[in-house]
Amino acid sequence: MQLSTMTRPSKLKLTMAPQRRFEAFDVAARITEAGDLLRRYQRVLFCSPHTTAGYLDRSLALRMHNRYDLLSQFFRAFRALFPQGAEYSHDQMDLRTELSDAQKIIEPRNGDSHLTFIGARMRNCVTLPTNPSAPVYFIDLDGATEAFRRERKTTILGFDRERTVAQMSIAVPVSKHPVDSINLADPKLGMLESVDDLLRRLGVEHARVDLIVDSAERNVGLTVNEYETLLIQNDLVDVLRDPLRFARIKTRNMIDDPLSIPAKTLSYAQYDAVRILNSMMEALGIDQSSFERLIAKMLSLPARCFFRSRRVSFLATCDEDQEASQLVRGPYQSPILVQWQSAEKQARNVDVTINELI
Repeated sequence: MQLSTMTRPSKLKLTMAPQRRFEAFDVAARITEAGDLLRRYQRVLFCSPHTTAGYLDRSLALRMHNRYDLLSQFFRAFRALFPQGAEYSHDQMDLRTELSDAQKIIEPRNGDSHLTFIGARMRNCVTLPTNPSAPVYFIDLDGATEAFRRERKTTILGFDRERTVAQMSIAVPVSKHPVDSINLADPKLGMLESVDDLLRRLGVEHARVDLIVDSAERNVGLTVNEYETLLIQNDLVDVLRDPLRFARIKTRNMIDDPLSIPAKTLSYAQYDAVRILNSMMEALGIDQSSFERLIAKMLSLPARCFFRSRRVSFLATCDEDQEASQLVRGPYQSPILVQWQSAEKQARNVDVTINELI
């Protein structure tokens, strides 16, 4: 645990050692043990450098009243939708051409954790008002197995206010394919390099960088994860087309007409996957009629329900060995744009906002 105090804001770095594959750490309690950061500042930014561990979207956390039992129930549902050991292309090491033979032996088979991170709308970066008495959970989906044990890190930045210091819009080229994914960290695109250059010219010490899909864009979303070809172009595409693709369902009588579900003619007991979703909705406090509508949407418009995020954020800061602030990203983290219908002009507009934290 390392604490570096500046004039304003203040930064805290925590290291965690998970003891099991799924684990939720109350980082607010650990921050309180380390000092009074949660009492000295009005707002706090939480940042994770991982692609299978991070923070739950604030709106979802509030719906579950930050309760550990409901949070666990919520993620149990996703573990059933994306079970460990299913036939994920990402986990077929013989297809992973970017890995050496030695790496293939130790590489974790964790396609389920990546898809859960994306599907559960987990965040690499969240900003919350300070509340020393409320838990803030760092959720690890892939922490420890018999084969390996990870070390997880998170950075917390306390600040009082923010102000927008720069904005720009970038046209992201996309293909003609209805389902397409673009790595916004690709050097050929130059987006993140442009952001780092702008940060240097602005001279801000701490900032949050928001990437936001333009409000006029439809059938498109953003996430942050590993841009590994088999994961993003195979497994994720399969889920966008069929959200129950990997779910373990005892009966194979799949629903032929999803739009008939709101009419209550479906016998829910026939379908394990529906019971899985039912458990998820109970954790979120959604009533039965809303649940029926959700089932209909998930089966008729899976991508739209799976990808509901149109904004991702990154911390930008200047460490001791740096001359200027730059985006803080883990070694495998990429902002990813996903579309599920073709764009008219083969381009999607993404707005970039730099908010100085002071």
